[in-house]
Amino acid sequence: MSARDPLPDLLIAIPAVIIACKAGAMLFRRLGQPPVVGEIAVGILLGPSLLGWLWPDAQTWLFPGTVLPFTGAFGNIGLLAFMFLVGLELNLSALRGHSRTAIGVSQASIALPLVLGSGLALLMYETMAPKGVTRLAFVLFIAVSMSITAFPVLARILTDRGLYNTRIGALAMACAAVDDVTAWCLLAAVVAVSTSSSPVEAATTAALAALFLAFMIYAIRPLLAKWAVRAARTVDSVVLVVLFSGLCLSAFTTDKIGVHALFGAFVFGVITPRGSRVIELCAARLRAFTIPILLPLFFVNTGLKTDVGLIAADPMMWLWAGAVMVVAFLGKWGGSTAAARATGQSWRDAMSIGALMNCRGLTELVVLNLGLELGVIGPELFTMLVLMALLTTAITSPALSWIRKGVPPGKEADDAADGPLVHEPVRLPAKAAALSP
Repeated sequence: MSARDPLPDLLIAIPAVIIACKAGAMLFRRLGQPPVVGEIAVGILLGPSLLGWLWPDAQTWLFPGTVLPFTGAFGNIGLLAFMFLVGLELNLSALRGHSRTAIGVSQASIALPLVLGSGLALLMYETMAPKGVTRLAFVLFIAVSMSITAFPVLARILTDRGLYNTRIGALAMACAAVDDVTAWCLLAAVVAVSTSSSPVEAATTAALAALFLAFMIYAIRPLLAKWAVRAARTVDSVVLVVLFSGLCLSAFTTDKIGVHALFGAFVFGVITPRGSRVIELCAARLRAFTIPILLPLFFVNTGLKTDVGLIAADPMMWLWAGAVMVVAFLGKWGGSTAAARATGQSWRDAMSIGALMNCRGLTELVVLNLGLELGVIGPELFTMLVLMALLTTAITSPALSWIRKGVPPGKEADDAADGPLVHEPVRLPAKAAALSP
């Protein structure tokens, strides 16, 4: 008997997911939250935590086993495109004038979570680590997962609040950019340790990753720069094909090396030339499709793996969940605030930077899904960490409002930064602008 055709089921599941996530994003934005909070929440609600608990037949009908591999694949493609866009939006040259504070805050906001996360992981290992996972891999992963900052979500919060081009906004973006690069390098090392069967294999993976990075920077980047000059006279669709193919091939290479496909897509975004109108236009088109169409499938796949019921009935699990929250807030917010204050920032600005650096958003979900995929964490701990990511992201905007209460809007506007750390989108023609989110 032939296998069931998944297409009819996909034609129901995909629009249902996209519409639900869009509705959640719009609702939470009205509540003063970044849209990603609503999308994460919708993903969890469509999973076993709510829909599967209240109406399991409806969840099975909406997400039958035949569609899950396809929604997972589409979601992962969207994730690769998203990581490319994150890399493309990084502009480390704008650290000029903020490098001392940025490096100090970002390293402190990684070092303290690493230390506290390592201590928590050592306590958790006997009861929470999956069978067969080494102590080193488990501890390293938990430590790194505590040190993540959501660079794109932070940029969106600053833009929505009118802080993007202010001094505090530039400082926060500079800190988050350095944090992002450092955290991804650390995560690459964790993946190498987790997937290698011996220290020699781990060292080989690290060496190959370093060679890949050097090749991309010193060989591919100059070629792309020369090509970008001629790309202005190239048909837009050709440029889009080159960019998408490049990110896929880079992702394939790092996947074969053993440090996961996400790193390749991110690195390709970092080395892609900036300032070219046609490249920016194609990136905007890619963003216009990836963010509202493909990423919701990733959120729902995350929600289907998140089951609050796994920890709801066990008081010990809630104690561990509380410990995760405490370590997450104390390590990231506390470390960032202390470092910002030590570099000469006022208490108000230091606490604002700390609140922003504590925002984890989609980036944290990417890391957590990677840990679950590698088998480094189990479903219970995955659920706790997803809830932590949701809470730390949701509290960022209210915390920022409370901290900056009483600051006149004119003062924020007058306090202009030297330049943004994320590239401003180009002004698109009317036809292209209609595609932009």
